[in-house]
Amino acid sequence: MDGYVINQPYGTVAGRGDGYMNGQTGGRPFVHAQPGVHGYYPMLPREAVQPLTFVLVHGSWANASFWNGVAAELRRQGHIVYAPEYPGHGSDPDTNVTHAMISRAVVDFIIAHNLHDIILVGHSFGGSVIQKVAELVPDRIKRLVFVDGFVVADGQSLADQLPPPVQEAFTQLREMSAEDTIMLPFSLFRETFVNLADHALAFQLYSEIRPEPAKPLFEELDLKTFFRLQIPRSYLYLTEDNVLPQGEGYGWHPHMSSRLGVFRLIKSHGDHMTFFRTQPALLAQRLYEASRD
Repeated sequence: MDGYVINQPYGTVAGRGDGYMNGQTGGRPFVHAQPGVHGYYPMLPREAVQPLTFVLVHGSWANASFWNGVAAELRRQGHIVYAPEYPGHGSDPDTNVTHAMISRAVVDFIIAHNLHDIILVGHSFGGSVIQKVAELVPDRIKRLVFVDGFVVADGQSLADQLPPPVQEAFTQLREMSAEDTIMLPFSLFRETFVNLADHALAFQLYSEIRPEPAKPLFEELDLKTFFRLQIPRSYLYLTEDNVLPQGEGYGWHPHMSSRLGVFRLIKSHGDHMTFFRTQPALLAQRLYEASRD
């Protein structure tokens, strides 16, 4: 063990206690060292966590509980975390909602809780929500973070971001519904939303979703103001997400992300929904990397 550094105060060397690299008698003290081919190399001190305030906005076929695991991990790290619910989701049975109603509900939540300097995070459909929220309360937002989130172009709808066969399928599902909703077939959910899950977990996650209000997905959005904003933004790209086809003018990154202009890109292993349940600590860390100064 001679020459290895252990976790003692001030980076002292095991058996030495002088705070210098093995064999040194002077110079700059170090905090950690690790063995290498040609000796021992100093390592930087572990980074202190910058406390942040997160507002987490979920996507379609989900509710605020989607964030439970990630929110718990962020709080454990010392952050303040909110996950608002919006109309037509969670316990609200009324599916006759609009995109404006959803965005306004998140804005009202932020104002009611007197939140400022927030990291506003949008997953999937939630990306389009945080676009509109940013237009309404830009002075309260420190950074926008899109987690495989839709970045809708001005004058388009979220449905416009989908390949024509998917648009047609969603339209048919909508027309079959008595409540103007869309319910995903299990086969589609399993192969695209939770493709990294085993069958048992995929079925469990599917049992927790409910029909999604269709109207907000087909509304054309005026986003001229959003694209003039100078709020810093990040894109967290989950590389195995199969909800959108990669290439051919679709996909999360670089197709969606490039609409943000200058942005911070963070990549992580993961599909659209599975890791939020199975690896919340990983996603919490990636969110922090996307959000810190």
